[in-house]
Amino acid sequence: MLKAAIIPVTPFAQNCSLLWCDETMKGAIVDPGGDLDQVLGVIAKQGVTLEKILVTHGHLDHAGAVADLRDRLKLPVEGPHEADRFWIEKLPAHGLQFGFPPLREFTPDRWLRQGDTATVGKLVFEVLHCPGHTPGHIVFFHRPAKLAVVGDVLFKGSIGRTDFPRGDHAALISSIRERLFPLGDDVRFIPGHGPMSTFGWERKTNPYASDLAVGA
Repeated sequence: MLKAAIIPVTPFAQNCSLLWCDETMKGAIVDPGGDLDQVLGVIAKQGVTLEKILVTHGHLDHAGAVADLRDRLKLPVEGPHEADRFWIEKLPAHGLQFGFPPLREFTPDRWLRQGDTATVGKLVFEVLHCPGHTPGHIVFFHRPAKLAVVGDVLFKGSIGRTDFPRGDHAALISSIRERLFPLGDDVRFIPGHGPMSTFGWERKTNPYASDLAVGA
């Protein structure tokens, strides 16, 4: 069975997620943007053995500490889609710009694309390429648990910004409505910031992506 814990990190209160298989107690950390001591404390408290790092996209609050955690625990990195390579290459400069501790770029062991899967213990997550917020943004979906980790694609009552370089509002709305909402109204999701919600609630009420908002 899938277990999950949300660990807010960085000054942007980004939802770093610990996902683990309760049968094997092997897990993955999704989007370790910073505050690694706090993250490692939660992992130790849960008794989880990390086997990989998963990354939804290349923004500093999601990917800023990936290189440090990778080197510290000798873990493989999977994700995001290769279209976010340019964001990862900018991590050192963006860290200085926003007053973060020194950040390093990295190259994932696996770039992920639509239709791939990522395993955590005995769990299998479907990979959905959901561009718009960034061109290489991906989402991890565990179908049996009806849980998605959506990064900055969708929030409770909002959507990801598209005013960053290579952002695309139309692509973001398409990603939400064509790749996320069809997964089911009862699917819960962990966003990159803020509280959890369900796709059904957002399809009904989200002021940017609901059926009413788009005239569906």
